[in-house]
Amino acid sequence: MTPRGEETLVRLASWMPYAPAQELLQDLLGIQVSKATARRATLATGQAAQAVCEAEVERLKQEVPQAPAGADKQAMSGDGAFVHLVGGEWVEVKTLVLGEVTCTKRGEICTQHLSYFSRLSDAASFAEAALVETHRRGLERAAEVCAVQDGAEWLQGMVDYHRADAVRILDFAHAAEYINEIGQAVQAAGGRLPPTWLEGVLHRLKHQGPQRVLKHLTWLATRYPSSVVQEKLTYLQKREAHMQYPTYQAAGWPIGSGSVESANKVVVEARLKGAGMRWGRQNVNPMLVLRNAVCNRRWNETWTTAVAQRRALRTSQRQAESQQRLTSACWTLAFWGARVYRLSHPPVHAATSPTAAASEKNPSPRPHSSYSWRKPFLRRPPSTPAGLEEVSAKK
Repeated sequence: MTPRGEETLVRLASWMPYAPAQELLQDLLGIQVSKATARRATLATGQAAQAVCEAEVERLKQEVPQAPAGADKQAMSGDGAFVHLVGGEWVEVKTLVLGEVTCTKRGEICTQHLSYFSRLSDAASFAEAALVETHRRGLERAAEVCAVQDGAEWLQGMVDYHRADAVRILDFAHAAEYINEIGQAVQAAGGRLPPTWLEGVLHRLKHQGPQRVLKHLTWLATRYPSSVVQEKLTYLQKREAHMQYPTYQAAGWPIGSGSVESANKVVVEARLKGAGMRWGRQNVNPMLVLRNAVCNRRWNETWTTAVAQRRALRTSQRQAESQQRLTSACWTLAFWGARVYRLSHPPVHAATSPTAAASEKNPSPRPHSSYSWRKPFLRRPPSTPAGLEEVSAKK
């Protein structure tokens, strides 16, 4: 398969399952490959691209270079989506979305030029790994940054790592969901709320802030005590400082995290959460790297660096194998050299007993040259002993 064909195959497999990708490759370019080949080439490219990202993160942490100039006003949002692994386990893939905050001609606040970073990892590792994307977008040099997301603790830690001074905004839809659940719990406890109650509370929260809303919800929790109501109310009270929506809108900040909600579906779930899909844990991040490259419109750069990484890895592997063969050959040569030397120079052992020493001084005579090994080892003794014949002759 040509390099161009392999690139097309990997790019197709980053959008769709391996079997449809191989079929589409054959229809488009007439190149026929197996599903195993498509899978192997795709994951190898993803692993190489992931290694490039990890090396870049280590370089940024050690050298701490100045970030390139980016937009002056940026927004960041994080969230997680679950992926099914082989064996039945569900794991959370975390995604960070970065964008430029602008205002349309109609005066609407929006976030444009979005880019994504997704990984399957713990919160601390994810925050460090995302450094490669935040540095590329110039987040640390932005004049103003906001973080619009839900109230998960790990998201606050990520904001602390990248821009501790960011304006933290609780996603308005997330707050609305908690208020709605409080209303449902109150009704379940026997309370009566007007049909437009939720709409009115949310309008007040959006345009007047959380103070009167939280006071009203506290009164409901006192009149209709419930563990659910108290839990949801405590959650909102703890995040009162992040629900100053009139102030945020006046400053030109978005109050919704729809961009990261969309990223969960478009970047992660569209490829990794298909019907019947089960992923090996080691294969999730390589595919996510390719998905980020495609969705960020940075495929050519990612492919070029991944190919260079794979080529360098093959070169280092060949060198290691060559060195291993050379070492093995040297040990073999040394072994046989020592063996030949021992065979050509037999050791001389010292006598261990007086009898052996005497036998060395007076060695037994060599057998006659006419002796043949074919002669029997035991011979029959003569009928008359030699000593008796000599005595009778003297008589």
